Amino acid sequence: MTVEVQGIVRRFGGMAALDGVSLEVAAGEFVALLGPSGSGKTTLLRVLAGLEGSDAGRVRIAGRDMTGVPARERRIGVVFQHYALFRHMTVFDNIAFGLSVRPRRERPTRAETARRVRELLELVQIPDLENRYPHQISGGQRQRVALARALAIEPRLLLLDEPFGALDALVRRDVRRWVRDLHDRLGLATILVTHDQEEAMEMADRIAVMERGRIVQCDTPTALLRDPATAFVAGFVGGATRLTCNVRSGVAHFDPLPLPPVRVSLPDGEAQAFLRPSDILARRGASGAATVRLVREDAHGRPALVVAAGDTLLDATGEFLGRGDACRLTLRSGVVFGAGGARAELAPLQAAVAG
Repeated sequence: MTVEVQGIVRRFGGMAALDGVSLEVAAGEFVALLGPSGSGKTTLLRVLAGLEGSDAGRVRIAGRDMTGVPARERRIGVVFQHYALFRHMTVFDNIAFGLSVRPRRERPTRAETARRVRELLELVQIPDLENRYPHQISGGQRQRVALARALAIEPRLLLLDEPFGALDALVRRDVRRWVRDLHDRLGLATILVTHDQEEAMEMADRIAVMERGRIVQCDTPTALLRDPATAFVAGFVGGATRLTCNVRSGVAHFDPLPLPPVRVSLPDGEAQAFLRPSDILARRGASGAATVRLVREDAHGRPALVVAAGDTLLDATGEFLGRGDACRLTLRSGVVFGAGGARAELAPLQAAVAG
């Protein structure tokens, strides 16, 4: 089952919430829509689900044009951030709801509904909760109930709208890994809306980064980190520090910051450099250059430093230094965008220009 979004436009008053969005999702693929609040992620999800109309463009699911097809006929499972469970219904009845409201000719028998619900309870690993009410179970369990309810209608597409936001950090990590595993076992096409890049990086095969109603880049997590297409992507994905530099004769200067000038293939003028912690190397050095403010270890046991360079704080890697130690900084790599949007890589360390 494939999803094709072609040139979708959705306006609210004079504002375009979606401005010519196109996207393709392959059968069995997990795609995340990632972006800040107001970038159009949830609006796009609602258009796909049939909960929101569009002013232009079209959506095809499994090759069928969805124009004019109501939400109840699209066979799309949706899980919202706050789950929207019916408080007065048991877990069993919540899951069965989508089956019980089908037209009579399509509605399964009570026995078939019960069989399907109990299969789903086993699938989401909460078989002993069918007689409880939503207020009697944990947040993680409610999330599983909401997912089972979405799966009860045997959807062709699963849409997840910030489904982990109400969970605490530890539960959120465990549940999202479980959801990704469930996706792999079921083979559904899945689209996740999130503003959490760690969540998107961990779960998705591809990530569509959205800015102001447009998809500015859709790629694998690794490609987004290594080859950002725009300054927005470079700054939004991967935790990069944004620094202004000036390019003169093919050399980027970071004055007054104590960073060495480096070669870069951009026209002269002001540019924006995006440097991740691994791009900045800190070594013990003369006082007055930069000062270590914070020292910790990353997940791999390597030093992760916060360095004060004048009034600017930089995330860096390098030697194990103490808080307050003076250090000198060099650049390993990085990406720079010129005023016109042209992109270039910083030269390797050995190509740095002295002085």
